[in-house]
Amino acid sequence: MAISVLSVTAIAIRLGHPEFSSLIFMSDTPSLSRHTTQGRSSAAIQDVIDLLNLGQIELEGLLPWSSNYTFLVKIIKGDMQGMAVYKPCKGERPLWDFPSGTLATREVAAYVVSQSLDWPIVPPTILRDGPHGRGMLQLFIDADPEEHYYTFGNDFPDEFKRFALFDILINNADRKAGHCLRDDSDQIWAIDHGVCFHTDPKLRTVIWEFADQPIPENLLEDVTRFCKCLDDASGETRQKLQQLLTRDEIEAMQQRVDRLLTYTRFPKPGGQRHIPWPPV
Repeated sequence: MAISVLSVTAIAIRLGHPEFSSLIFMSDTPSLSRHTTQGRSSAAIQDVIDLLNLGQIELEGLLPWSSNYTFLVKIIKGDMQGMAVYKPCKGERPLWDFPSGTLATREVAAYVVSQSLDWPIVPPTILRDGPHGRGMLQLFIDADPEEHYYTFGNDFPDEFKRFALFDILINNADRKAGHCLRDDSDQIWAIDHGVCFHTDPKLRTVIWEFADQPIPENLLEDVTRFCKCLDDASGETRQKLQQLLTRDEIEAMQQRVDRLLTYTRFPKPGGQRHIPWPPV
């Protein structure tokens, strides 16, 4: 089967749920849908998770500029349909510092952490079998590819304080500017979390302007609540993460949480390389 590489334009695809219906652009090329989960009910979000888990997957083509095999797919379940990003495990490029075949589970773990914090910044993400085997499936966010953190970051300082803390918690080794998306509702999304949760300090991000500033109290409260979720061995958050990460990776995240709650300030860059390359 021939696989095409998609251009970044859109056709009409509507997610058939009243809380997720959205205006879609029209074109004669494969589709990229627009939808958001911010402010949506838990029932609506669960419908999207069910669509990702149970819907029929139709390959649209390869997304350009990805370091691993990354497909745009259409997901159909009854009268619901939408677009998603599919990253099969066997399409992952080998890395010297991350175990092979684990990038997909790290993407799902990032979504679990985002949900536990009640920070809706990672699109709904699940692990399932697809046309090229088991992999990550994530709700597609239609955004202008020319926009990124360097073009709109100053307009959303409070949101990017969450991003900065989130990346510290998950030990994100690759927060490029282009991994921050703005949809047509002005919601900011975080994507590409395959190289996170390492046990060694690997934080590399373009978001350093908050370094050494006090962490806002409301964000500390969220992190404190997340800390309790991590400590609860029988709780939902811990149970989900144990299926996706090693015990050492979870314990390393607990230590990062403890340090944040102890020092209550955004950390400063360390001695290691602290900005990803390329930065966009």
